[in-house]
Amino acid sequence: MMCSFKFWVVALGLVLTVISGGFAADPSAGPEKVLLAGNLTGPQHLGIPVTDIVRSKEFYGRLGFNEIMSAELPEGTQSIKVAMMDFNGFVIELYQLTGKDQPGIRARRDGHIDHIALNVLDIAKAFDELKAAGLTIVEKEPVHLPFWEKGIRYFNVLGPDGERLEFSERLR
Repeated sequence: MMCSFKFWVVALGLVLTVISGGFAADPSAGPEKVLLAGNLTGPQHLGIPVTDIVRSKEFYGRLGFNEIMSAELPEGTQSIKVAMMDFNGFVIELYQLTGKDQPGIRARRDGHIDHIALNVLDIAKAFDELKAAGLTIVEKEPVHLPFWEKGIRYFNVLGPDGERLEFSERLR
């Protein structure tokens, strides 16, 4: 089932509302501690795995997105190609995995949105807080990637239906 761009924007808004404590699932349950208070600053990007990064960059470019960062991450004899594309502050991360991962990407039938990334000010503090709160964290510790000028550190948590939320700190 393919979902529209509008659906994903609305879904992202709902996720951010829930994460920011905008409403509780059960109002009679009383106030719960809002996780990452003062650390979570908002959405960062939406991750989309692609099978041909050149074709995807051209497609999103035709829609008005501008490439604001690109990188290649070595993986064996190949590399993962990444491009951040911006449209009026809405950033999508296009990434082309190596050949061994391509069949899985091509086989997806429910869309290719992979993760929602959220900015945090202090990745170590966010990691410790979410771990202490009992959330399912994918990585053993925050991971560094050589993106932007000084890199980023990130980790992912799984939502109730297995969706991935990436928490990311852009190093300055």
